[in-house]
Amino acid sequence: MAANGQVSIYDTTLRDGSQSEDVQFTLEDKILVAEHLDRLGVDYIEGGWPGANPKDIEFFRRMRDVSLAHSRIVAFGSTRKSGNRTMEDPVLRALVDAGTPVVTIFGKSWSLHVEDILGITRLANLEMIRESCDFLKQAGRELVYDAEHFFDGFRENPDFALDTLKSAEEGGADWIVLCDTNGGSMPWEVERAVREVKKVIRAPIGIHAHNDSELAVANSLTAVRCGASQVHGTINGIGERCGNANLISVLADLVLKLGASVTSARELSRLREVASFISEIQNRPLPKNQPFVGDSAFAHKAGVHVHAIRKNRRAYEHILPEAVGNTQRILLSEHSGRSNLAEKAREYGIPLDSDSPEAQKMLSTLKSLEHEGYQFEGAEASFELLMRSASRDYVPYFEIDFFHVRMEQKGTFEDGLSEATIRVRVGSSTEHTAALGNGPVNALDNALRKALGTFYARVNAINLLDYKVRVLAGAHGTASRVRVLIESSMDSRKWGTVGVSENVITASLLALKDSIDYGLLKSGTAPRG
Repeated sequence: MAANGQVSIYDTTLRDGSQSEDVQFTLEDKILVAEHLDRLGVDYIEGGWPGANPKDIEFFRRMRDVSLAHSRIVAFGSTRKSGNRTMEDPVLRALVDAGTPVVTIFGKSWSLHVEDILGITRLANLEMIRESCDFLKQAGRELVYDAEHFFDGFRENPDFALDTLKSAEEGGADWIVLCDTNGGSMPWEVERAVREVKKVIRAPIGIHAHNDSELAVANSLTAVRCGASQVHGTINGIGERCGNANLISVLADLVLKLGASVTSARELSRLREVASFISEIQNRPLPKNQPFVGDSAFAHKAGVHVHAIRKNRRAYEHILPEAVGNTQRILLSEHSGRSNLAEKAREYGIPLDSDSPEAQKMLSTLKSLEHEGYQFEGAEASFELLMRSASRDYVPYFEIDFFHVRMEQKGTFEDGLSEATIRVRVGSSTEHTAALGNGPVNALDNALRKALGTFYARVNAINLLDYKVRVLAGAHGTASRVRVLIESSMDSRKWGTVGVSENVITASLLALKDSIDYGLLKSGTAPRG
């Protein structure tokens, strides 16, 4: 680690990250991402390759009018092309024209690439690196030199790989960044190479690790411990092939494990927010098991674990979840003990003694339902309703007396018609109504809302976000039991509910009923008696 413990963070989500399969950022997306990264305290934001496409050129132009509190915008490119004069090389000219305060260029460190891919001599490659760096420094830019394939080159020909770094330093590079481009290096290989580089290079060293061996974060931290003072990576580790070093984990590890001076505790508490935002922009869910920021990162399922953390959180949590913007979660399943139930009851504001007969009865009910196919890990709203319904004071918002679904097919399969009829009972009153829908579940949802709207106006504020059906294991083919999971929202709150039955329509209606019950409960609406 640098003598003063200072490590700068270089984010390449908008360039390297956008090379990930199925990831595409619009221009507006890129600006929003840059603003979030700035608020996180990232030092450098690599915005793209201005010589590669019009979107990146426009991004750099637009960012001139965006006020950033901390981050510096970086334009990315390559050394000049063989045979081009430096002053006339289009890539170098585009980098200067981008007008960013910082420029990054990559060059070849591996003789295989120099001779087999570029088809030039090693000496010519060294001249390209030195002249390109000198040109950009003469233009007044802070210069980051990215030594592409450095670790592969160092393994095969360490003297030549080190010579490429010396050429960049002679050209005036402010940073020399060692890139594990193929992502195949081991931590001990990174350690040896970084230590050798530190012996011959005076400029500060950085690390740019790819994740093809699931070691990008480990390799980045190893490099820092050996003296690197800049880390490259992407939010959530997105990037070409298997991705880049995940800056979410890198930041948390640097601050909380290595004690590096990177970002303040307040900014670190934004990690989950930023990780979720980047996933949302990609139209992807944040992986539940992502370290530090995933939903499961501090989730506890086994009864022994829950019993322990109620006494001391350190028993099964390596950091405080709040430090990275996350929260502790207690899960309910057939593995749960009475400690889990008591902890969940406390969260819901329901008095429950873990040693009471009520707790034992609730635990038996939970395990029985899970045996039938219920799963409450993704449907905690259903479980909260189950716990509340066990109270003598519980008053249901409504009951369903009966329902009927009719489907009619006309012409092609796209021309079908679904109609649902339903009768609900609210206290001593009933409402009998029907509605059409795009399929039987949608028709039921519409009919249920239509009937309940007579009694509860807030029912129309509840939105269905996601609907999943899973056929449970069994030997009954199309007669097997199914589990339906529904995700719903109202205002800024989201929740999940579950229904299980041999009939997919019935399972769907059970999940829909819980969804509306929970929405009304959390809206503060009182049940009508």
